This record gives sequence, structure tokens and C-alpha cells, in this order.
Amino acid sequence: MVDKRTKAPMSECATCPVHNAANLLKLGVNMKDWDYVVALAGNPNTGKSTVFNDLTGLRQHTGNWPGKTVTRAEGGFEYADQRFKLVDLPGTYSLLSTSLDEEIARDFILFGQPDVTVVVVDATRLERNLNLVIQVLEITDRAVICLNLMDEAHRHGLEVDERRLSRDLGVPVVPTSARYGEGLDELVATISEVASGKFAYRPHRIQALPRAMEDSIKTLTKEVRAVYPDLPNPRWVAMRLLDGDKRIIEAINKGELGSLRQTDNEISSAEIGRKQGALS
Repeated sequence: MVDKRTKAPMSECATCPVHNAANLLKLGVNMKDWDYVVALAGNPNTGKSTVFNDLTGLRQHTGNWPGKTVTRAEGGFEYADQRFKLVDLPGTYSLLSTSLDEEIARDFILFGQPDVTVVVVDATRLERNLNLVIQVLEITDRAVICLNLMDEAHRHGLEVDERRLSRDLGVPVVPTSARYGEGLDELVATISEVASGKFAYRPHRIQALPRAMEDSIKTLTKEVRAVYPDLPNPRWVAMRLLDGDKRIIEAINKGELGSLRQTDNEISSAEIGRKQGALS
């Protein structure tokens, strides 16, 4: 688990779910009778399906993502008198929306705002897997890294310092060997801890950017936050807008981004579009 953590402010909603039920329903996920939703992300061939099957057992079903031909698997588990719905996202190497699988995974994390996003990584190929981890951490604070295939790492004489990795990433890291059921109890406990908001984590985010780019990101971030104050990380959205991400631009124009609840200080999507164009 994470080496350093700070207690979250104790308030009436400290343990409230953060997911967007309306957007989740649009994405085909019904949260009726469930307390929290957990997204399961990861590169292909990291043992993600094994983790999913071990956590959900027979309590799972499959279907398609709305309007897509991509299969979606859902399951559930209970812990500490709470019910968790687990959604298995398509295996992807990034969230830059260059493929249908990447778009689905990115949209679910960004628009659905799951209470926890678990990123399953291969302990034997950690460097390659960290690309997706960093991108997820740019979107959400509520993440857990499942450091899977530790048995393979040990077989190859590899040692991974999960405490240091947790400290560097700013989120919990749980070593597992899912095929043998090792570490999964701690993974579930950590998911519950993050979902319930018992502790606040400070994920690592990229800051070392050219001054002109950073100024543009800050300006556009302010505009995005004004329209969508509940968005987990408007900075990431601003970065994608400046990169010309067509799906994010479409989401703003359609009002899909973040909370569907409008605010008194909302500015028009067209205004954001004009400012994004001026900054590009």
C-alpha cells in the first residue's frame, strides 16, 4: 500500500461515491444496488482478466459497450458491507483515443468518473506499462496500481520496490500474483480505502513543460474548470484540447464532459472553443 498518505478532511460526504451515475448509465453501466464503481484498466497481457475473474468469481456478465462492437465485462464483489461493481475496460497501451479500445477506456474514466481506477501492470515490463499509468493519473486522483505477475518477476530475478514506486507515483501500489490468488485480499482492502475516501492521495503529474505551453494550459484549464467544476482534472482536458483531441472537443460541444449539472457561472462551449483555437 502507499507509503505516505494524508488523511482526507472528515466531512459528511468524505465517504460518498464520486462516480457520475447519469454518465455511467449512458455508458451502459447501471449503478442501482451498487455503492461504488471500479474501473479495471491495463495493457494487454498483464493478467487483467485473471484479476477480474478472481475478484468477481461467478458474479459477472458480458455485453457490448453502447453503440460499439467491443465487449464489456462487468462483475461485482462485496467488502466491509459495501458493494463494488467492477468494469473491465479494454486492454490499451494509452488513453490518447487513437483506437476504439482507447476511446472506450478513456471515456469511461473521464466521463463516468469511477470511484477507483485499478491499473494492472506487468511487474516484468514495468517501464512499458507506466505510460498508461501516468495517463490515468493525469485524469483521476483515485487510482490503485495492481503490480501483477510478481511470480514471473521473481522467477526472472527481478525485484520491484513497491513502496518506493508508490511514493514516486503518489498512489497505492499492491503487489499481486493473480494466477495464484496472492495479494488480492490487500488489493480489495486498498480499493475500499480509496473508494470510501478514507485517505487522500497525491498522484504524480507531469509539470516540466515549456513556459509558453504551461501558460496556455493554465489559461484553458481555468476556463474548463469554470464550466465543469466537478471534473477530476480539468488540466488534462485542457492538454487534450490543445493537442486537438477531436473526441474531447466533441464532448464539450455536446455537453458530455464531467458533471451534467450546470452552474450559475457556466460559460458557453463556443467560448471555450474560441479560446482553445486562439491558444493553439
